[in-house]
Amino acid sequence: MDLVKRITRSRPVQETLGFLVAGYLKLVQRTNRFVMEPADAYDRIEMPVIAAMWHGQHFMIHFAKRPQDRAASLVSRSGDGEFNAIALRHLGVRAIRGSGARGRDIRKKGGVQALRAMLKALSDGEMVVMTADIPKIARVCGQGIVTLAQLSGRPIVPVAVVTSRRIDFDSWDKASIGLPFGRGAIVLGDPVHVPREAGDEAMERLRRTVERELDRVHERAYALVGSKDPGAKDPGTKPHQVLMRDSRA
Repeated sequence: MDLVKRITRSRPVQETLGFLVAGYLKLVQRTNRFVMEPADAYDRIEMPVIAAMWHGQHFMIHFAKRPQDRAASLVSRSGDGEFNAIALRHLGVRAIRGSGARGRDIRKKGGVQALRAMLKALSDGEMVVMTADIPKIARVCGQGIVTLAQLSGRPIVPVAVVTSRRIDFDSWDKASIGLPFGRGAIVLGDPVHVPREAGDEAMERLRRTVERELDRVHERAYALVGSKDPGAKDPGTKPHQVLMRDSRA
């Protein structure tokens, strides 16, 4: 690890950066005029839920959380994950460390422990926030979030948060972070319930349902602020086939 990485990943530096990022995001939230769709979204769901997002949307997802809602978010064990966990703490969101695996040892990534922690959080009435897609395969829903819904009995609610003024990064996940003094949209999708007795075919169908709903709420959120979604899929692609091919790699 080079000197710059050692410095940026030191605890004092990460604590400072996490605090500053959290403060910036609070400024973005306060200075944007947000509209929520549907307006009665929280009247249609019963907490706790599993809030689903796409990778790259994690900076502003907490804007959708009401002050009274307790929330925990799945955060990787990487150095970047530590920084994100600190920022989340300052935003009132508890971090659960771990992630799924794609062709790698799930125990090393902390996936099993994270699953147990998320199940406990939901059983204790805490909302769980997690990305539905897996690293390096943007906007293709994995089975992890559907399995969590099946084991917990809690519904998945797709969420998109977008601002009219923002920075869109040219990264694999098309990450986006809002800028102050604009307009914002928070769109919640229809809850997706996963029966405990669901078999393989039903789980695959529900996985695709979550994927379609996440695409829909993002398209709608961008439309509400007068923009196009930079991470939208090519209509000719079949993302679930990409996921299946990659899982066999």
